[in-house]
Amino acid sequence: MISKPFQDAIAEAEQLIESADFIRTEQDLLEGYDYLAGRIRMAVQTAFDYDLEHPLFINPTHQFSRQGLDNPDAIYFHAYLREGVEYVVRGRRGTSADLSFQVMGGTYSADSAATSLMAFDDRELDVAEDGSYEFRYLAEPGAKTMIVREVFNDWDSEERGSHWIERPDTLGRPKQPLTRALLEKRYDVAARSLVGSVQTWFAFPHFFQYREPVNTLTVPKATPGGLASQFSSIGHYALEPGEALVVSVPECHDCSYQAIQIGSDWYASTDYETHQTSLTKAQAVTDPDGVMRFVIAEQPPPGPDGSPAPVANWLETTGHATGPMMLRWQRLERDLTEADGPTIERVPLAEIPTLVPHHHALTDEEYAARIAARQRAVNRRMLS
Repeated sequence: MISKPFQDAIAEAEQLIESADFIRTEQDLLEGYDYLAGRIRMAVQTAFDYDLEHPLFINPTHQFSRQGLDNPDAIYFHAYLREGVEYVVRGRRGTSADLSFQVMGGTYSADSAATSLMAFDDRELDVAEDGSYEFRYLAEPGAKTMIVREVFNDWDSEERGSHWIERPDTLGRPKQPLTRALLEKRYDVAARSLVGSVQTWFAFPHFFQYREPVNTLTVPKATPGGLASQFSSIGHYALEPGEALVVSVPECHDCSYQAIQIGSDWYASTDYETHQTSLTKAQAVTDPDGVMRFVIAEQPPPGPDGSPAPVANWLETTGHATGPMMLRWQRLERDLTEADGPTIERVPLAEIPTLVPHHHALTDEEYAARIAARQRAVNRRMLS
C-alpha cells in the first residue's frame, strides 16, 4: 500500500499528542486532536504541493494549521529551494505594515533550529508606484527555504499583496508524470514531516520560552533566527483561578508593527478569530502616559456593579491556565532597549479596576463588536 508509511505516521503522531505531559483536561486533549489535524494537513501539503522544479509559495500556517506560536497578524508563504539555482521573486506590495523575506538553511527539528542565511524587508527593494517589485536570488550553499511574511498592524484597513516565485530554467516545461515511485516518495515525505513537526514544536518552546521564569517577560532583543528588523520579548504564564497578569509596555513609534499574543501549550496560537487572544498597537488602547496595559485572564475584571465587564486590552486565556507569551516589534528604525520593553505583574483579578488606571471598560455589546470585526478581518485576509 503506497500510503502505509503515512498511516503509520498518523498513528505515531496521535500517540505523541495523547501522551503530552501538559494535558490536564478533556478540552486540552480535544485541542490536541484538532492540532493533529492541522499537522496532518501541513504534512500532506508539504509533500504534495511543493515542487523543486516548479516552485511556488505555499501558505502552510493559518487558522486551520497552527504551529510554532504562529502570529495571528501574519500571513506566511514558503517555497523550497535547490542550491545553485537562480530564482525570480515577483509581486505586488499590499498595504500591510511589514513585508519581509528570509532564506533559511536546514530545518527546525526537536534538537536544532534552522539557520537564517538572508533576511530583509521591502525597504531594500525597488518598489514601483503600482506596488510591483522583482528580485533575483541565487540559492547559496545550505539554502533550503524562502519565507515571505506579510504582517498586519491594522486588520481593518491594511490589504494583502500578491507574491510568486519562478525558476527561469524550468519555465515552460511540464511537470514530471506521476509514477508509483514518486507517490511512494511523497507519502514518505509526508510521514516524516508529520512526526517531525509534532516532535519539533513540542521541543521548541523549551529552547526559549520555558527557559525563562514563569510569569516573566524578557528584555526586547533581536528574534533568534528571525528578521534583521524584528525584536521580541518572550515568556510563559501560569495563572490560578481569580488571578490575572498585567503587562505594561510603551507604545513604540519607531516601528510599523507592535503586538502581543498568548498561546497554548501546544505552542500554537489560540482562537484569535472569535476571541481576543492578541492585540496590535492599532487594536489596543494606549493610556495617556503612552503605555499600553494588557490584562491576561480567563475572565474579564469586575465592572462597577461587581459583575465581569470586558476591558479593551483584555487578552483571553480561553481555558488555558498556562501558555506562552510573546511581544513583537517589526520594521524597526532603531534597536530597542530595556526601557522599550514590558513589565509584568501578577495580581488578583478583582483588583484590576484599582490597579490599572484607565482600564477602559466596555459593554458586552462593544466587546461583541470588537470580536465581529476580528472575524471579518480574518475571513477577508487569511488564506487556507
